[in-house]
Amino acid sequence: MSRTVFQAIADPTRREIIGLLSNQSCNLNELVSNFSMTRPAVAKHVRILSDSGLVRIEKRGRERYCHAQLEKLEEVVLWAHQYRRFWNDRLDRLEEILRKESQTK
Repeated sequence: MSRTVFQAIADPTRREIIGLLSNQSCNLNELVSNFSMTRPAVAKHVRILSDSGLVRIEKRGRERYCHAQLEKLEEVVLWAHQYRRFWNDRLDRLEEILRKESQTK
């Protein structure tokens, strides 16, 4: 099943995993040590992140190392940017109205 970046980052645990991997790559056991959940639960989160393209898994011998692929978050940045513009425009208009109101008093 192909997952979107938005589905992947919807969960706080997955966002925390991305944060950890953005600083350094690590294997699954190292990731598990940062959470109070089972190895299979962390592995499921990593699989979802991998399906969305946010994490790349590299097999080295018996270990699987996880690497963040943060460029995939650009989709989220672009989506959020449209709302930043919307709210900036609204707040600029509100500031103008309040300024005019205070000048008439």
